[in-house]
Amino acid sequence: MKKSIFILLIFIGFSSCKKEVVKDDKLEVTSVKSYTYNELKPLLEKNDDKTYVINFWATWCAPCVKELPAFEKLKQEYATKNVEVILVSLDFPKQVDKRLIPFINKKELKSKVVLLDDVNEDVWIKAIDSTWSGAIPATLIYSSKGRKFYEQSFDYEKLEIELKSLL
Repeated sequence: MKKSIFILLIFIGFSSCKKEVVKDDKLEVTSVKSYTYNELKPLLEKNDDKTYVINFWATWCAPCVKELPAFEKLKQEYATKNVEVILVSLDFPKQVDKRLIPFINKKELKSKVVLLDDVNEDVWIKAIDSTWSGAIPATLIYSSKGRKFYEQSFDYEKLEIELKSLL
């Protein structure tokens, strides 16, 4: 009985993770973890030695898509400097398999991508930042040195300046 429960827990743990497969020498994502706001909240409030860059975006948002390379470059350039980039997709849950996952694979995104699937946007938008209107792209950068929220698009240079202010 204990062995069955243990195996079930392992299966549940693995089934909720982002899955990747190698296809034509490319790593492809086959699923994206979905979070409610309460499940996402701990990622927005970690108290450790890292600096977190959390970008709220969607595949249907042209300014969001345009700025994604800046976040990918930041992830690469600061990988050894204790910086974590998390891309929080606000795509519609029913479009994950047909739109979000193919987009991630096509753009070869290396940053962690999660889906925020919570219909209570009046609650979580203001909880993330009281000044946020809900427009995207939006970015939260935080560390033990402070917390800044931006309701704007970034190019790499501006993003790097803001990151450095919290390193």
